[in-house]
Amino acid sequence: MPYENLIYDVRDAVATLTLNRPGAYNALNLDLARDVFHATLEADEDRAVRCIVITGAGRAFCAGGDVKDFADSPDRIGVLIKELTTYLHGAVSRLARAQKPVVMAVNGVAAGGGMSFVLAGDLVVAAESAKFTMAYSKIAASPDGSSSYFLPRLIGLRRALELHYTNRVLTAREAMEWGLVNRVHPDGEFAAAVGALARELAEGPTLAFGRAKLLFHQSTHESLETQMELEAQAIAACGHTEDFRSGVTAFAKKQPVAFRGR
Repeated sequence: MPYENLIYDVRDAVATLTLNRPGAYNALNLDLARDVFHATLEADEDRAVRCIVITGAGRAFCAGGDVKDFADSPDRIGVLIKELTTYLHGAVSRLARAQKPVVMAVNGVAAGGGMSFVLAGDLVVAAESAKFTMAYSKIAASPDGSSSYFLPRLIGLRRALELHYTNRVLTAREAMEWGLVNRVHPDGEFAAAVGALARELAEGPTLAFGRAKLLFHQSTHESLETQMELEAQAIAACGHTEDFRSGVTAFAKKQPVAFRGR
């Protein structure tokens, strides 16, 4: 489907979703949030897609909610924010449950809802110049976009509260030290590094990736015994896949394997 504020591109089994409001630092207005929601559905449903990459156009990843829209709509601000978060939260929920890897490619500043959106990725790759900040309390707002769920799990409660209370800005390297980012690359090498990682993931055992992702998310609220039972069911299901058969055969014969995501 056509998108007005987002570039949707599929090649080499990788769907790249580029937030495309560079003049507004890719701030989330209703149109962009709606595009993000529908694009995540499209990428999730397309069986030819085996990895999803989300990035931003221009100098920013995403500056969060469009504060100008908030200021222009004081009498219906509650309706506006609830509609905006309906799309954003729908996208986050879909990405967290997508049976394929999701890479957040943070090319510049990620603030407010933009930083929250980053947290929904499976892996986060940042350019050296990228910056991360919660920014919500600057406008007397509480967090949205999944950050109150993911942040305490990733960095602990006290650090999560610090980021919200103080609006501390983390550099890409600091974000990696805190556990928010997996890899940092010089700006000039960033695009190539993201592309290489995405292609590597797209060539992997997609169904096994999906089951592992689900298991890791379930582990935050299941008992040890329940989690081990879920592990047993998942790995047994993997045993029935074409990729598993190819993998064990290639391993036994000491040959390279080509996974097909089946």
